Order: sequence, then C-alpha cells, then structure tokens
Amino acid sequence: GFTLSRRCAAELVLVKPLSDCRLYTFVDTAYLHGRNPAHVAQQLCDGGSDLIQLRAKTEPAAAICRMAEAIQPITQRAGVRLVINDHLDIAREVGAEICHLGQEDFFDSGHRHVSEIRQPDDLLGIGLSTHAPSQCERAVAAGADYVAIGPVYPTGTKPTAKPVTLEYVRWAAANVKVPWFAIGGINLTTLTEVIEAGAQRICVVSAILNADDIAAECRGYRACLDAVAP
Repeated sequence: GFTLSRRCAAELVLVKPLSDCRLYTFVDTAYLHGRNPAHVAQQLCDGGSDLIQLRAKTEPAAAICRMAEAIQPITQRAGVRLVINDHLDIAREVGAEICHLGQEDFFDSGHRHVSEIRQPDDLLGIGLSTHAPSQCERAVAAGADYVAIGPVYPTGTKPTAKPVTLEYVRWAAANVKVPWFAIGGINLTTLTEVIEAGAQRICVVSAILNADDIAAECRGYRACLDAVAP
C-alpha cells in the first residue's frame, strides 16, 4: 500500500513504498547545463520519477541547501521521495525522505549501522552505494533502506569507477532482499539487458538529464519498467 509522506500528512500526499519504486532520477548539477534545478525536478516528476536525488558534488553546502529548499515542495506535491546526496544535515533540515551515502561517506567514516547516524524519532531513510557483492552484504547488514548496484556500465558520472557489469546485477537479483537500484551508464539502449539480468529498479542520471525533453525521456524508461512490473 501507499504511505503518507511524513512531511505532508496534512496534505494527504501519498508516496509509494520503496519496494514499489522503479525509476530513480537525479538533479545533478554536473548535467544541469544552465537549467534551473527546480524546473528540472518538476520535469522529472512529470515524467514519472519515483525518487529524485539532488547531487551537487562541487557546490558548497549553502547552495545545496537552497536548491533542496526549492525542490522539496515540488517533490512533495508530486508524492515523489526527495533524496539528498551526502549531506545528512541538509536532508533533515529540508525534510527530505532519504539521504544517500557512498561507501567512503559511511563505512570509511567509521559507521557500522545506520542506527548510528539516525536521531531519536528520525524517519530519514538511508541509501548506500555498493560496487561488489561483499559491499552490498555489508550495506544490507548495516540496515540500509535500499542499495545502489553499480556502475553497471562505464559512465561519465563516475569516470574512474570500474564497471561492475551485468554479473553484479544478476547476483543482486538472486541475493538481495532489500530494494536495490541498478545504476551507471543505463540508457534506453542498455535498459533491456539490465532488466533481463533481473533489475526491477534503475537509476538514470546523464541519459535523462542530457535529453532535450526530460519529462518525455523519463516516460520512455517508465514505460519499459512498468511493462515488466511483477
């Protein structure tokens, strides 16, 4: 069933359970090409995104907070989960549903379980990046609400990252019980083989953000994912 967003129960905005979320898109400042982040977020919502991550690797915290505050009402109205990359404090401040952390941000910082970074009565979800089965098992044991599996293919978003290939996707399909999203170099050409390898949920960054019509591009992925929905 659907659950109320904790931010806006009074407005009766429904968000899907994570297990039903399929299309995870991004407002990534590296691919905005001068466009307004809030406008891009609206297009991503219009195209059928279930989650939208704000990722701004080179921006100062104050600028990220301003962008998040502009995007949050848009995702809230659409019943889309807002994810903040890296910044737990900003995620809490703006009322995002989820904070996404990399291996280095979580385990390399000395954390072993998400309960260590949650506050009392904290409903903030935690997503973790993983690049190998051992990292994924560790992330699941650490209590991650979802894990990212990738990069499946070479990607300009993470040019130094070694692709994990479809083998990791197949492993995840057979072994991972929490919601997981395939990420990295996925586009409408490669999507079919990612789905055939067992992915039901995907993250798409540059292939959508580089499109002239972001909402229409999203709908293409949405249609493919919905066609194979169990």
